[in-house]
Amino acid sequence: MKIIVTGALGHIGSEVVRKISADAPGWDIVMIDNMMTQRYCSLFNLPQHARYRFIEADLLKMDLRPLLENADAVIHLAAMTDAASSFENKDRLEHNNYNATARVAEACAQAGCRMVHLSSTSVYGTQKDIVDENCTEQELAPQSPYAETKLKEERCLQKMGLSGGLRFVTFRFGTICGTSPGMRFHTAVNKFCWQAVMGQPITVWKTALRQKRPYLDLHDAVAAMRFVLDRSIFDNRIYNVLTGNLAVQDILDAIRVHIPKFDIEYVETKIMNQLSYNVSDSRFAGMGFKAGGSIEKRIEDTIVLLRNASSMKQ
Repeated sequence: MKIIVTGALGHIGSEVVRKISADAPGWDIVMIDNMMTQRYCSLFNLPQHARYRFIEADLLKMDLRPLLENADAVIHLAAMTDAASSFENKDRLEHNNYNATARVAEACAQAGCRMVHLSSTSVYGTQKDIVDENCTEQELAPQSPYAETKLKEERCLQKMGLSGGLRFVTFRFGTICGTSPGMRFHTAVNKFCWQAVMGQPITVWKTALRQKRPYLDLHDAVAAMRFVLDRSIFDNRIYNVLTGNLAVQDILDAIRVHIPKFDIEYVETKIMNQLSYNVSDSRFAGMGFKAGGSIEKRIEDTIVLLRNASSMKQ
């Protein structure tokens, strides 16, 4: 199988390229990244079970057509992803993320190549207790420019699926947690782990302590992609993918198992954070997928990797 992974050196991508074919030797994996975040270490020690090719390129400029020849699927992960900072660079983020997704989708449609598209559960902004993929337009209220752009991408792909012959699947992922060679620490769980290990106050949005949000074990994220590849589930539908719905208090309690003492600092945010909701993954579960990961275990993994960095603190 030949798989193209855009944003291959990022938090999710660097794990995908290592694990997506771990039990199926001989896959060809083409990795594309613009190196904007300079995560060279994501290319270190790639496993031997696959054949890798790395291309440093900008998706807004490169010719994708030759790469898509004989490709089975594109896993499109490339994006500017920091939702909180997207308020300050809204235009740049939308231009980059939306246009890159549209170009990849157009190239896939022309080549007859299937596409895995990543969206986000942050597109939900409804007051309903439980939300799913059937939310109406009125119930979809993206909580940041990043999420607004994701919803715009979803609509673009839906339109191309109807008129342009595109075969795709869109995943609305919960907040990712778990270690990888290209991981960053701007999302909630990873940032909290970093702050706790480094002896810094954990910065929590003022109204968020007991609000429920969906979280996704990175292992489950990779498993979801492999699931659709194995079963060719490219039905142009949207699927929520999550390991569990947890409150920030639950995350802090899991950290406290390993780091009993830390301070909490409550902060303001521009993201609409007064809402609490549970995201349903029953649609994807109905296809046969079962999330088997553990947010608590991924928290432990992250703390273990970081702990020595603060072992000399007085």
